Amino acid sequence: MSSVGIVGIDTVAVARWLHTIGVDYTGTLTFDRIGLGQSNLTYLVRDSVGGRWVLRRPPLGHLLASAHDVAREARILSALQDTAVPTPRVFGFTEDPAVTDVPLLLMEFVEGQVVDRMSVAQALTPERRRAIGLSLPRTLAKIHAVDLEQTGLIDLASHKPYAQRQLKRWAGQWEQSKTRELPALDDLTRRLVESVPEQHELTLVHGDFHLRNVITSTDTGEVTAALDWELCTLGDPLADLGSLLAYWPEPGETFGGEFPASTLDGFPDRAEIAQVYFDETGRDPEALGFWHVLGLWKVAVIAEGVMRRARDEPQNKAAAGTPTVERIDALVEKACDIASRAEI
Repeated sequence: MSSVGIVGIDTVAVARWLHTIGVDYTGTLTFDRIGLGQSNLTYLVRDSVGGRWVLRRPPLGHLLASAHDVAREARILSALQDTAVPTPRVFGFTEDPAVTDVPLLLMEFVEGQVVDRMSVAQALTPERRRAIGLSLPRTLAKIHAVDLEQTGLIDLASHKPYAQRQLKRWAGQWEQSKTRELPALDDLTRRLVESVPEQHELTLVHGDFHLRNVITSTDTGEVTAALDWELCTLGDPLADLGSLLAYWPEPGETFGGEFPASTLDGFPDRAEIAQVYFDETGRDPEALGFWHVLGLWKVAVIAEGVMRRARDEPQNKAAAGTPTVERIDALVEKACDIASRAEI
């Protein structure tokens, strides 16, 4: 077995590690990069008789502090195993220098459909698109219902007000990763800081919940696994709903970049997604406008960081393509529009 051509993985050492943690496989393992994410790198591991697993590691190159914490992701997924939240099972985690120079997480391969390309979304029937769209807020409701004490996640993150934490963190990330000056984003940051709503509860927050980060049933469209928990924290549950809406362009809107799947016929609009969530949870929708704007602002900051990493280390580029200045500017413009309508 050779590691030649496998970026970021010592395949021989990983194969030995699988044996030590009791993962049985047959023949030679193959490793193929999968997914469109440009943060933690994901690989499909296969043996010669059809066994499949998923391996995760941080991206290549320089990382900002606290970003891409694979150990934390492993802890969260392990804690959620016996809850109603659909997640892949964790088989192992290692930081052993004999295996790897970065943390590695080995997970179950979950069967199903990932709607991560326009060609996949376009091939779905309108009925299937609707089923998938309506399953997203119901899955968020399950995440936000997790018992923090029972799962041992009560100390996962700070219990201080979440909006202020998010604004401080992502404004700092912007300063470290921006490729240019963007006065409209700086002004939006100021408006958000001045308009923070009171926080009434503390729940588990996924932090990056959207269509590309779930696996759905090929039979029903229901979410069968929520993925990419690296930004998971404790905070205001409406932050996740605002983030989901930030990734959900409607017909005629341009901030969806190369993946405006939600503009296709059948997918519910943002108002219906929000209504399903509030019907499911009974929460007050009053602060949703703030969290929607913050979601768009945060997506813009993340996209700028992805653009910066891809420029600094070309091997971090993924099949989804790299965000463009035009898309980031469109996100900020949409956020400013919604902020004005929400009187932020």
